[in-house]
Amino acid sequence: MSDQPLENVRLRPTLETLPAYVPGKPAADDGMTRYKVSSNESPFPPVDAVRDAVVASLDGAHRYPDASALELRAALGEKHGVDPSQIALSTGSVAVSGDLVRAVVGEGDEVVFAWRSFEAYPILVGSHGGVSVPVPVTASGEHDLEAMAAAITDRTRLVVLCTPNNPTGPSLSTEQVEEFLAQVPDHVVVALDEAYREFHDPATVLGTAGIFRRHGNVVLLRTFSKLQGLAGLRIGYAVAHPRLARALSQVTVPFGASVPAQAAALASLHPEVQEELARRAEWIRSERSRVLAALAAQGWALPASQGNFVYFPLGKDSPAFAEFADARGLALRAYGIEGVRATIAEQEANDLLVEIAGAWRER
Repeated sequence: MSDQPLENVRLRPTLETLPAYVPGKPAADDGMTRYKVSSNESPFPPVDAVRDAVVASLDGAHRYPDASALELRAALGEKHGVDPSQIALSTGSVAVSGDLVRAVVGEGDEVVFAWRSFEAYPILVGSHGGVSVPVPVTASGEHDLEAMAAAITDRTRLVVLCTPNNPTGPSLSTEQVEEFLAQVPDHVVVALDEAYREFHDPATVLGTAGIFRRHGNVVLLRTFSKLQGLAGLRIGYAVAHPRLARALSQVTVPFGASVPAQAAALASLHPEVQEELARRAEWIRSERSRVLAALAAQGWALPASQGNFVYFPLGKDSPAFAEFADARGLALRAYGIEGVRATIAEQEANDLLVEIAGAWRER
């Protein structure tokens, strides 16, 4: 390799302290039967009708996508009972979250979120000059809403509520969110990140539509990556009130939602596809209940997850547990010395998780 020229470029000082996003560990290719349950991906491939729509869309891949995504935004607007102009699209809900930070957070402004929660939050906030205000979750992995309300200051511009919370799993109720919103100044944006909403028990899922109608400072974040199985195509969206929706459109990357991604998302909204996705969601909920019950029988006391994952609050034993599982064919997601998350995946992977968890306790 030839010698590299001296780099004397000036980077932003904030990058020196910015945490790096750590993706889920892939399963090793070493001949052993292995399962990757580290990234909360769907165990199901896209529904056939969605795949067909993606393949058909490739004939137009030499053209830029519709930057306004009119057809998809119209369908999503109808789904959420809002004008299409209130739908903001980008490459996954994490990208929409980044747009949200760019739209409302200036240099030195604060963003309050639970911790541990989605790993991208402090990265997005710090990379755009904001100040993260992480509020520890409770011992049961839930948002401490009282502490989060107390953390709001004159510099707070955004609060993020992740429900169900990734990676711990517990969710917020409509009553809890309403009580919290009553304590938040109406100029502070409150984002409800519901990337895992479809895996929640339908009988108790957050009444998002009503909350959104009642509060002009609430924005909803959704993704097609999880239940719909489109993680590799990267598309998500926000449902915002008009002024914020316009701001999101100003700061987003042009043509962010690709031709195949728009086609896949639109096809995912068709009634027959929605029926199949509902069956898949029910299967995952059933598997989650089975896994949690089996782990409880072994003596584990885990947070009550409503996502497509379970969380082991193992503290300093987290790295060792992840290595223990990896040696037995299961790639988990460890969070430093806090805990380990396992996706509800193929039944065989779920069975292996229970087996490994039992072996760990019997060491």
